Amino acid sequence: METKSTWVEFHVPCNLCKSSDAVSVNEDGSAKCFSCGAFFPDYKTPEGITKPKESNTFLSTYKGDYYDLIDRGIDKTTAKRFGVRAITDQNGDIQEHIYPYYNGDEIVGTKSRYVRDKRFSFGGTFDNTGLFGEQLFRNKGGKYLTITEGECDAMAAYQMFNGKYPIVSLKRGASGAVKDIRESIEFVESFDQVILCFDNDKQGKEAAKNVARIIKPGKVKIMGLPNGYKDANDMLKQGKFSEFTQAFWDSRQYTPSGIIELSSKKKDWLHREVKPSIPYPWEGLNNKLYGLRKGELVTFTGGTGLGKSSVTRELEHWIIKNTTDNVGIIALEENWQRTADGIVSIEANDRIYLNEKRDKYSPDQLESLFDKVIEEGRVFIHAHLGATDIDDIFAKLRYIIISCECEWVIVDHLHMLVNVLTEGDERRGIDTLMNRLRSLVEETGVGMLLVSHLRRASGDKGHEQGVEVSLSHLKGSQGIAQLSDCVIALERNQQAEDPVVANTTKLRVLKSRYTGDTGLACNLLYDNDTGRLHEKELEDEIDEFLMTRKDYEQELTL
Repeated sequence: METKSTWVEFHVPCNLCKSSDAVSVNEDGSAKCFSCGAFFPDYKTPEGITKPKESNTFLSTYKGDYYDLIDRGIDKTTAKRFGVRAITDQNGDIQEHIYPYYNGDEIVGTKSRYVRDKRFSFGGTFDNTGLFGEQLFRNKGGKYLTITEGECDAMAAYQMFNGKYPIVSLKRGASGAVKDIRESIEFVESFDQVILCFDNDKQGKEAAKNVARIIKPGKVKIMGLPNGYKDANDMLKQGKFSEFTQAFWDSRQYTPSGIIELSSKKKDWLHREVKPSIPYPWEGLNNKLYGLRKGELVTFTGGTGLGKSSVTRELEHWIIKNTTDNVGIIALEENWQRTADGIVSIEANDRIYLNEKRDKYSPDQLESLFDKVIEEGRVFIHAHLGATDIDDIFAKLRYIIISCECEWVIVDHLHMLVNVLTEGDERRGIDTLMNRLRSLVEETGVGMLLVSHLRRASGDKGHEQGVEVSLSHLKGSQGIAQLSDCVIALERNQQAEDPVVANTTKLRVLKSRYTGDTGLACNLLYDNDTGRLHEKELEDEIDEFLMTRKDYEQELTL
């Protein structure tokens, strides 16, 4: 025998029918499941459970009569259309709504909503039942079907549309949305378009996306309610009929995350943000790449001792002097003093990182040079030789970019990071690092210059003898090429007998996502006296080649 008491806990699981939230617990510890009708003398002790006969449980729940549901703003005609009965107290005030669920044309289950405490109970069964209201529109199909999250929302939407369009609702609310739709998928997909009008909250929006994923692509639109309105019933009660109708017609077709309907982006395309670019210090690169841009990852690669550091020094100095942007430098193979020496040496147009050169300058001259190129609050350097923890390095990178507001970052070099990350699979380590660096660039919009090494060349000649570089020479993984916006290779025959040839570095563009223009860009001649790189005209090299060819042809005729 069930005891009378006061409910103190709601929506807890049933140990008998396995419902996740149909049980209410009394203050004396007894409980009742409003799904299967089971009574628990002691909810915590699964003994003495009694379960009324299914038929008696159900028949006792579908009672009452048809009324205007004044508490929800729903008129009697709409309530009767959906078969929703109500129970009133002795004063005529509505105490309970009863929503019927059909298997075919037969009511086999009900859901009751208690007005005072908004509690729900269940009678009969949901097995083989359709969505709430489905029996009204079954086998009709049509152009539009609107699905709401709750029964009163369905009736409210139907009323606001004057019964013009089919409206149904979920049985189990947002948490059971996917299950409900799967059970009625044939009915749902019999309509040309399905409009999801779920609650205007986080759970409702997430449920709408989950439902949209299981319905035929291109069929679903998601209805966005105006701010300030929780659901369709809320808009009915506030008399916002025209606003609701407009929201219906403004529904946007659902596309999975990352997929867009391109015509909807026309305004963004016409008025897109233009990424400003700054020129490289060398015209040959500018002709091929149209400058440096923020939001891009540019990789410089070359063999050992071919001048990668000299090139990055020039670029660091160039960006500092030609922009007002903050610059961050992560140089893992040198300390901060060597980094500062390199930048100030470019400013001095002299190799003052050598003591023999530095001694020629007075302290005031050195201070002046430093202040000209390293302004307060603009240049941030990783102040630790080497690296010990990859997460620590990325934390510093993120700090430099976000907290120090650096819009350009130079990372020298990738393979030092790989050594920190793993001592095993180098290829996997590089892929991991490149993905993290690429994500950081995409997230922050920083312009990143990355230094990478080359693998050992096959054959008799190595990169130190001026072997032409290709993307396949990148050391360890093709992830470097795939995830970089631009790859620039350095080539130099440092063993050449001619000192000019030995000190001339070719810059070859291996990849340019922006322009697509690749090939030899320029020659940079290293000045041993000043430590600077000066661009040589490519025509000089062509002329030299033609002269050599002419001499060769003359020898053949002798």
